[in-house]
Amino acid sequence: MKLEGIFAPLTVPFLGNANVDTANMRRNIERYNSTPLAGYVMNGSTGESVLLRWEEIYRIWDTAKEAADKKKVLIAGTGAESTAETIAHTARAADAGFDFALVRTPGYYRPFMTLEAEAEHFLRVADATRIPVLVYSIPQFTGITVEAPLVERLATHENIVGVKDSSGSVERVEQMHAAAPDLSILVGAASTLEPSLRAGATGGILAVACAFPDLCCEVYDAWRAGDSDVAKSVQEKLMDPSSLLVSKHGIPGLKYALDALGYVGGAPRAPLLPLKAEAKKEIDGMLEAVGTARIA
Repeated sequence: MKLEGIFAPLTVPFLGNANVDTANMRRNIERYNSTPLAGYVMNGSTGESVLLRWEEIYRIWDTAKEAADKKKVLIAGTGAESTAETIAHTARAADAGFDFALVRTPGYYRPFMTLEAEAEHFLRVADATRIPVLVYSIPQFTGITVEAPLVERLATHENIVGVKDSSGSVERVEQMHAAAPDLSILVGAASTLEPSLRAGATGGILAVACAFPDLCCEVYDAWRAGDSDVAKSVQEKLMDPSSLLVSKHGIPGLKYALDALGYVGGAPRAPLLPLKAEAKKEIDGMLEAVGTARIA
């Protein structure tokens, strides 16, 4: 089963009392339904997953399932530090009607997470779950990078169908594709989307796609059509948004941009801090330059 196209790892709006705002989440998803996005990731890093309680996450999954267009693929972030808990959350995602599970590398006991330990973790989850598994490599947060030898080993399991690689390395995408050409590789860095597609990626799960779904899909569609000049040209338009909304200002910056674009972003959950005036001005300038005026 191939996962192809652009997926948005959706943000979570909060009410003034910091509870999850499912009503505005539903409104956001209904708006995304009209975009070319292939689907949505709920409870990824961009969704402030580690700041949410699991009962909140389950409610988010249920809301997304109800609001999402039936043609959109739904991916649930189900990873936890223990294998047993990951299996339990993945079972709940299957019960909620999600299509795939996104399982991150456990990172707390990083010195002991050998290739053998990582492989055992993912294989046991894949054995136990009723939905296909995507391996999630996000070394900037977990401290662990999924490399080609692990991917090659995991590719032998029929229930492990791909990797989300957020390392930002095009060379690593090439290595993974060579080691397991039948697996889907979804990149997590918009700044390397077009060259990663050329290197063997099948799409992306991109935080920037929350704010610029059409631009991200244009890169993919142009590449798919064999129009490399257009793909590279649109890719250039994504560089500043990717730099500001992901690398520099992170979730608070992305949520501020969403508010500016007519979605409901809102404040991040503590301990993340809202943006200061200078950062807001910088993002407003970027939005204007990209050609999307701030919505008053």
